Amino acid sequence: MVLARLRDWKTLGKGKFGRVYLAREVKSKYIVALKVIFKEQIEKYRIHHQLKREMEIQTSLRHPNILRLYGWFHDDERIFLILEYAFGGELYRELKKKVHCKSHKRLGILSEKDVIHRDIKPENLLLDHEGRLKIADFGWSVQSRSKRRTMIMKVDLTFPSDRPVSAEAKNLISRLLVKDSSKRLSLQKIMEHPWIIKNADPMGISK
Repeated sequence: MVLARLRDWKTLGKGKFGRVYLAREVKSKYIVALKVIFKEQIEKYRIHHQLKREMEIQTSLRHPNILRLYGWFHDDERIFLILEYAFGGELYRELKKKVHCKSHKRLGILSEKDVIHRDIKPENLLLDHEGRLKIADFGWSVQSRSKRRTMIMKVDLTFPSDRPVSAEAKNLISRLLVKDSSKRLSLQKIMEHPWIIKNADPMGISK
């Protein structure tokens, strides 16, 4: 049984539908994150299709900047997702410590398999032991090649007044958060933007 091979559980976080634990595989000593979702909650909030979609999409994605889903199993009460462990934790915690990103932090920018994440926020951006960005939590994601999805109805962008944001950073964010996707910066233009050039370590940008 898979559970018998996993030891040293330690709570990493709690959510609406379950918890995330740090676990170690007995034989290999490999460290993973174990996301435990209670079936009772799945029934209560009717998230069967959402969970299935999350598992299918995250299993299919292979990229150094996407958190890996290695596999899953279940018992009578719970579903267990075996995930890559991001040693550095949430980017959100780092942002609370620092006003700006240090240049040695590694940045990954990617576009993957027509997947729309739909819940990108600092809490869902993790860091590994090298400081490399990992996109996590695909619970609201969809995978579609259809042009019919509009998603974005309007853009209401404001910058916090209590934290300094450079003009270059504001320019980059404003040009990314545009309602019309055809007018957003391309990946190439993002890589050439002054803020990216100034703050990103070129040796750490994943290709």
